[in-house]
Amino acid sequence: MKRDAGLERLRSGEQWDVVVVGGGATGLGVAVDAAARGYRTVLLERGDFAKGTSSRSTKLIHGGVRYLRQGNVTLVLEALRERGILRRNAPHLVRDIPFVVPSYDWWESPFYGIGLRLYDLLAGKEGFGASRVLSLDETLERLPTIETAGLRGGVLYYDGQFDDARLAMSLAATAADLGAAVLNYLEVVELLKDGGVVRGVVARDAETGAEHRVWAKVVVNATGPWSDALRRLDDREAAPLIRPSQGVHIVLDRRFHPGDAAIMVPHTDDGRVLFAIPWHQRVVVGTTDTPIAEAPLEPRPLDEELEFLLAHAARYLTEDPRPEDVLSAFAGVRPLVGSLSEERSAAISRDHTLLISESGLVTITGGKWTTYRRMAQDAVDHAAVLAGLPERPSTTESLRLHGWDDGSETSPGRDSLAVYGAEAAAIDALRRASPPLAAPLHPRLPYIEAEVVWAAREEMARTVEDVLARRTRALLLDARASMEAAPRVAELLAAELGRDAGWRDLEVRRYRTLAQGYLVPPSLGGR
Repeated sequence: MKRDAGLERLRSGEQWDVVVVGGGATGLGVAVDAAARGYRTVLLERGDFAKGTSSRSTKLIHGGVRYLRQGNVTLVLEALRERGILRRNAPHLVRDIPFVVPSYDWWESPFYGIGLRLYDLLAGKEGFGASRVLSLDETLERLPTIETAGLRGGVLYYDGQFDDARLAMSLAATAADLGAAVLNYLEVVELLKDGGVVRGVVARDAETGAEHRVWAKVVVNATGPWSDALRRLDDREAAPLIRPSQGVHIVLDRRFHPGDAAIMVPHTDDGRVLFAIPWHQRVVVGTTDTPIAEAPLEPRPLDEELEFLLAHAARYLTEDPRPEDVLSAFAGVRPLVGSLSEERSAAISRDHTLLISESGLVTITGGKWTTYRRMAQDAVDHAAVLAGLPERPSTTESLRLHGWDDGSETSPGRDSLAVYGAEAAAIDALRRASPPLAAPLHPRLPYIEAEVVWAAREEMARTVEDVLARRTRALLLDARASMEAAPRVAELLAAELGRDAGWRDLEVRRYRTLAQGYLVPPSLGGR
């Protein structure tokens, strides 16, 4: 992907069928689906791809056990089906992982065992593995650091895990492979209308300030938690659609949970499911559920959310994590669609919503990562009819995503390059051609310098944050280490992008300020 080439297409006045606004999971999915049908497609993202919610998830591709408990069988069925499709289409990024529900009361194993057998049944041929009740010894083998006081056993089941930001990059590259123009740092500041009908956008380049008038037959609003802001560019009186909710995760060292299985606690104090999940040689613990008035671009964990997660982790792990043990703490905003009568976001459905305004702006929002493909298909189906585009069926159910690699030629777990799939060979060649690029970015991080160069040349990374937060996951794996790696990343990026020393210094300062927000103060909760 080349940003300059995409900008040149905008400047040339190319006529588009579909403009997609928003470069998260949903927008990227829409761009892939539209381009795969042969529609002339451009995607515009005001920041970086997946900068918002789509890089801050629980890292699960799952059917949604809690939705089954709520009785939403339709949503679970759809998600389980999409889970299987995604594992087939992106096996380099999506894998199955065992989960254990620990049982401390006599009724828990039979109760959850029945529910998870139903989960297996609903998955059918898309199942990732059969659930079963575990003995006490089997539970301890899977969860060696689980709290043993009162432990009776557990229930084993299987679900999916992925790297969210890397999947977003794969989708962006797939859309580009299919002929779409995919651009980051292009903010839509105005909707263009002809006869009262939305026919395009004005997009401002964050780097140069230049504005581009982009005309199309239909505009799709896929901006997630910020959907209402774009809707108000269309209609200043548009009623709020989004009821944002914040979810927070903490990342711990693997010593806190060295087992191969994730821990799933079905019911926490706020009614959500709690997970402790092995991920990139760390443990991700989450999540909270806090209704918020507005969706910030860079959400921050609240002290009470961090205290909640530390307290619940201590409840289930033999070693109680302290604030100083947290390697990174991150927050994401869920684009929940609700009504004014709903009081708790934990009770709001994750079904997606599609809305077409009187002027023809198509808004797709809600849902979750697992169902992004189905959301995109629905959005493009409606957008194509609205715009009078040639009727063409979606092909994404069997579309292999960029980097597709089933592991037959590369080893999925060998190093940080596994997430690149088939592209790993090109990065290998890059570090062989320039041996200094094989150097690690930091002793506590699994990344090498070649990945920074690759991100700049092939993945449209424009800032130190792009590299450390999303092209790699350094910010989430160890925020302090990522701050220490920032100067070298800035140096490598500057060489690739033609930036000067002033740019490098400013980027390092900006990144370190950002990363400070991912650290947990040792004084949290008076500890």
